[in-house]
Amino acid sequence: MNVVHDRENHRFTMDVKDKMARVDYSLKNDKMYLVYSEVPFEFRGRGYGKKLVEGTFEKLTAEGYKAVAVCSYIKAVSTRSAKWQSIIG
Repeated sequence: MNVVHDRENHRFTMDVKDKMARVDYSLKNDKMYLVYSEVPFEFRGRGYGKKLVEGTFEKLTAEGYKAVAVCSYIKAVSTRSAKWQSIIG
C-alpha cells in the first residue's frame, strides 16, 4: 500500500480497494500537525489505518518534517513504537 503526499490539500492518502484513506494535517513552523485520519467505513478494523499512519510517518520523515499527533488514533500508533516517539510528538 502506497501512501502519497498531497501537498496541495494538506493530506496523505492511500488507496484502499479504489477508495481513499487519508491523514489531514496543518503546517506551522515547519512542523506537521496531524489532525485527522480516516479509513473508509467498510475497511475499518483490518489494519489499513495503521498502515496509513505508519506510511504517513515514513513519508513525512523522509521529507524532513517532525510532526505532532493531534488525532487520538495517530497518537496511539505513534506511542506504541519507540521508532516514532522521537519524531512524532
